[in-house]
Amino acid sequence: MLHIDRAACVLVHKDGGRPGGRPPTTRPRLPHRTRLLYARAVSRASRIDRVRLAGISVLLSYGVAAGAVAGEDPFAAARESFVREYATLESGGPLPNAASAALLDYPLYPYLERARIVRALGETQGPLGTVDDWARAFLDAHHGEPVAAELQRAWLRSLAARAEWATLAEHYEAGMTDAVLGCQWLNARIATGGDTTLRIDVVERWLTPARLPPECERSFDWLRSENGMTAELIEQRVRLLLDNGQTTFARTVTERLPPERAAPLLRWADLLDHPERNIDAVLTGSAPTTPDDDTALLAAWRKLARSDPQAALERYTKVRRLLDHDDARVSPYALALALGLAWDRKAAEALRVFRNVTDADLDDAALTWQARAALWVGNWRQVEHSIAAMSANQQLESRWRYWAARAAAARGDTAAAQTLYSGLLGNDNFYSASAATRLGQDAATHPEELVADETVIDALAAMPALIRARELLLVGLRGPAFSEWQSGVDTLDEGQRSQAIHLAARWQWHDVSVATATRQGVFFDYALLYPRPYDAEVRAAAALTELEWPLLYAVVRQESLFRADAVSAAGAVGLAQLRPETARIVARNWRRPAPQSADLLEPGVNLALGAAHLRELLDAFDGQTVVALAGYNAGPRAAERWLPSASLDADIWIENIPYNETRDYVQRVLWHRVVFAWLETGAGEPFARWLAPIRPAAPPPAPVSASTSAAG
Repeated sequence: MLHIDRAACVLVHKDGGRPGGRPPTTRPRLPHRTRLLYARAVSRASRIDRVRLAGISVLLSYGVAAGAVAGEDPFAAARESFVREYATLESGGPLPNAASAALLDYPLYPYLERARIVRALGETQGPLGTVDDWARAFLDAHHGEPVAAELQRAWLRSLAARAEWATLAEHYEAGMTDAVLGCQWLNARIATGGDTTLRIDVVERWLTPARLPPECERSFDWLRSENGMTAELIEQRVRLLLDNGQTTFARTVTERLPPERAAPLLRWADLLDHPERNIDAVLTGSAPTTPDDDTALLAAWRKLARSDPQAALERYTKVRRLLDHDDARVSPYALALALGLAWDRKAAEALRVFRNVTDADLDDAALTWQARAALWVGNWRQVEHSIAAMSANQQLESRWRYWAARAAAARGDTAAAQTLYSGLLGNDNFYSASAATRLGQDAATHPEELVADETVIDALAAMPALIRARELLLVGLRGPAFSEWQSGVDTLDEGQRSQAIHLAARWQWHDVSVATATRQGVFFDYALLYPRPYDAEVRAAAALTELEWPLLYAVVRQESLFRADAVSAAGAVGLAQLRPETARIVARNWRRPAPQSADLLEPGVNLALGAAHLRELLDAFDGQTVVALAGYNAGPRAAERWLPSASLDADIWIENIPYNETRDYVQRVLWHRVVFAWLETGAGEPFARWLAPIRPAAPPPAPVSASTSAAG
């Protein structure tokens, strides 16, 4: 298994990757032998590992260009040697007895030594005493440093595989998040005689609301041998699993219970697996009689209300009758149904059901969706009532101050509305821009420069942890680079941390610069927070697809924070976060070469296809940018499903997007566009066009008659 940072994959497109076949930017190249070794390593790797090995190719494309020119960079030669030796180690090449002497003083030498130890742990035959001593000495020397974390995990796994329980128990650190190692730690303590808290720790591990790795079974078997695995403890685990929707594994655990104790839990699992059918069975039978039955029925009802609110609505009257119209018992059922209807934009029905929810169950989350349902149907009085019932902190959010202003304006209180709108203008977000529009003004930014202190920045750049972070960034190991950065920045005072924002920006480490700024509460230095590192590619892609370039830059900032090498958990790749299958469809539609996954890591290719995809969505939704953005994030089918049946104000439509991520995405992209446009012109941005009413879906075309078809 390779250990090169998967997120550091950056490849140069085979044809230069630029629209129109323009040549790629000239970048320095490593010597022929280094490139040959890299090619050999790739040829030995599996397909998945080839993508991960591409992290080393940062030096072949972008990394060397970032200040690694011989004669100007004291680490240039050592960095080249590191890349060569690290690639050999990670790809399974010959294991050297020692690293090059030239690397002993290189800041990343510990990472090379770590890689050698990890390889030795995995490949050494027979006793590993010498390797264990090597690992122990390394961990002692680098205790608490980011470089030690991966080796510690690898060494502990090796110790567990060799049943070196005493050593594992000695060197495991409580709080490690690796579930396998956590269970092996319990196993080690069992093997070495146990201790006073062992039973407590095994029980705590047992009470996990999800399936655990097989390594945990040994400790659970020990608990059974100690007569500690009681029926009550098994029931408790099953309930946790059912609460978490883990019905299949819950059934497996239930097999250890006597039939009479298992029966209600199995009914609960049946209700969750087939809520509609089994709720109907309950409704046509006797009323629930046990607490478990009540809990199971409510869990199934919540699942049905979320997945098919219309089906739940059709059964709601019978459920109320089953619960004897007891307000306290009905309330959680009403809340689940009201939320499901609100998420499905069946707002009028949602508001009617919300009337059966008791005040005790109307928390801020429930009131949020009650207010949104009221917005959808234009019930401004209910909007005001819902906001008034929210907690003081939630009422102070920009979101609800804006909607309170809209509600005041709807009932004719212009003065109150203008006061509330004016109070939002000092913020930088979608609601401040919308408030400005309601006041007849352009959306305004509030630039506030974070002055750079060169002396402090130079001192930060010389810190050992940040030197390592910089070097790791240059060799494409972005995960470890961020760990070193965070480790170093955490030792700084507030003023130094603010200057670290400038340092990361100068290294063109834009995602880290923005993340550090957010932690420090720096929101108004737009030059820092809104860099334009791919200006030529963005403008070319925008021109190709007839998009506004500030809008495309806004999408890129929200999607990837300018990381050309970003790879999401869902498989979306690059600056515009395209899934490979989507990119290939778009490329075919635009008569461009079908891209491979690696091609999408090239900015020119990715941005052109991302812009083309956004253009297709704009065309599909009749030029409605807000809907197209929702479709870009959540998929076009979801955006189409969310279209209103009649024209609706855009701010109300956005507020009712049921996916929290997509709602925030649309709002943030629109605000980012304001800032990018301001950086270009220095002028305020007319925001009114983004608030134009959302039009309903066009009706399907009428079927062509036989006579008309024949005439054609």
